Amino acid sequence: MKFSREAARTMLLAAQGLVSSPESPAKKEDVLGAVRRMGVLQIDSISVVARSPYLVLWSRIGAYDPIWLDELLAEGSLFEYWSHAACFVPIEDYGLYRRFMLDKNEKSRTWMEAHPDALEHVMERIREEGPVRSAEFARTDGKAGGWWEWKPEKRALEHLFAAGELMISHRENFHRVYDLRERVLANALTTWEDARAPTEQEVRWALALKAVRALGVAEARWVPDYFRTPKRGAASLLEELADEGSLLRASIEDEPAYVHPENARLAGEILSDALRPTVTTLLSPFDPVVWDRARALELFGFDYKIEVYTPAARRRYGYYSLPILHEGALVGRLDAKAHRKDGFFEVKAVHLEPGVPVSDGLVAAVAGALRDCAAWHGTSEVQVRRSDPPGLAEALRSVLDGGKET
Repeated sequence: MKFSREAARTMLLAAQGLVSSPESPAKKEDVLGAVRRMGVLQIDSISVVARSPYLVLWSRIGAYDPIWLDELLAEGSLFEYWSHAACFVPIEDYGLYRRFMLDKNEKSRTWMEAHPDALEHVMERIREEGPVRSAEFARTDGKAGGWWEWKPEKRALEHLFAAGELMISHRENFHRVYDLRERVLANALTTWEDARAPTEQEVRWALALKAVRALGVAEARWVPDYFRTPKRGAASLLEELADEGSLLRASIEDEPAYVHPENARLAGEILSDALRPTVTTLLSPFDPVVWDRARALELFGFDYKIEVYTPAARRRYGYYSLPILHEGALVGRLDAKAHRKDGFFEVKAVHLEPGVPVSDGLVAAVAGALRDCAAWHGTSEVQVRRSDPPGLAEALRSVLDGGKET
């Protein structure tokens, strides 16, 4: 199978559920299906538009009730753990991550060995009183707190979470609620024995296969980032998987690549030009399509950086710019904010990529995506401030206001 860059982009989008708009209104099971398709759903708490996990799902399944994601976690269909970053993960993959928990990284092991009293204090509290949030522990060390000065109980909670002794039972206003592993798993798995946990090598093989499947078609250097697995040995591992038939060999232009057998039929449709992307939507900065910035540049020609941590005077595109996906291409980005209390959705700026023409179809499609996103937020009015090129903002306003399309 030989893919052009365009066909490789379509494979990625198809594998991610971003080729066409949903045919029917979203249901709760669609949320779980989307997470399973991606393999993981990255968690981020910035809520200037919608918190990233909720926005990633909206991009794929359209308008849905965000409480469904919370319910799937509380019901045990999903669990939280470290993967690409902090992520929601399908519960059927618990065994893979249990190996990471059992092997605990050196940082957690060292801290836990040095602070047995803090660990016991936290564990005893949860055993006796049930699930807790970090905020329920009063600060006793005299420090002011903040990101870099976690209280001992918060550190204990996080290290016990990393070790798998505690899990996240649910979230309250997006704050983690910690509980004993056995209690959380009681809602999810009928039985679990650590003897069932796969070996480290088996985990690497499984995650490599999952990464290739989620990427549609993958060059070797793209695979480790997806689940943040070691880069060393990744290329040889993929070759082993291809040798045994677990992966299919392919190429992107002249570069060796791999396709998961489950995506073989999809590849055939794309290579025969039977499937083309039609969807236009907005992506989260932490969407799997763009979270590997190097891959986004290589595959889409899209040089992307989130500017949340860039001083305001040095920002080029805005605080929280959202990539614009249009018919298989990343055509621009927009800096948006949902003013929920005031009932309007603000686009502070929208920028098209160099060379992207302001066509009637593009304007109508982007306006439609903005209208849909705003409606999902309950912000009926969309305000577009400025754009590059300058005429784009006026064209969008005309369509959004119901005027004559450009």
